[in-house]
Amino acid sequence: MAKAILGKKLGMTQIFTPEGKVVPVTVVESGKTVVLQNKTVENDGYNAVQLGFGAVKDKHVTKPMKGHFDKAGVAPVKFIRELRLAAASEYEVGQVIGVDTFEENELIDVTGVSKGKGFAGGIKRHNFRRGPMGHGSKSHREPGSIGPMISGGGGKVFKGKKLPGRMGADKVTVQRLTVVRIDPERNLILIKGAIPGPKGSFVVIKNTVKPKH
Repeated sequence: MAKAILGKKLGMTQIFTPEGKVVPVTVVESGKTVVLQNKTVENDGYNAVQLGFGAVKDKHVTKPMKGHFDKAGVAPVKFIRELRLAAASEYEVGQVIGVDTFEENELIDVTGVSKGKGFAGGIKRHNFRRGPMGHGSKSHREPGSIGPMISGGGGKVFKGKKLPGRMGADKVTVQRLTVVRIDPERNLILIKGAIPGPKGSFVVIKNTVKPKH
């Protein structure tokens, strides 16, 4: 069964195993993910479940969204994501999903928005090598010539060309991470290693689905 919850990244720490080994973990607050809508092939053309997480004040909710929350019978939430799950029909509107839906040592995939770095040059953004640093060089950190590409490719720079530009703030998924510990009382899930995004950012956690051969 496909499983998924939403959560908020609290930060990283470390824990010790019974053998005394140090394990770096990311702490995610979750456990109060609510089901807002269940979409089916018959009504919407595809199977999906809409989940919500994170409290928000009523004054920050628009009237259309307030009606959407009232229809589901849940309190307004801040973070909403629609997930196409094969077993979407198994979720009921208004249902609350806790962190105990996962188990320790289970493999999961975490999706979040990476930290934004602003405008960055080619060296930082794409690992370009710098040019000669002597006084005679006029190209220390510049990306270099792309003239042959333009003249031989129709006089334009093709989309995807590695150049300086905005770095980070991209949707990133890290696969096959391990659930180290579950704390249902405090609604916490400890994940081995790092996950995308800064502290306080929202993430989507799904169990790793084995590919069909």
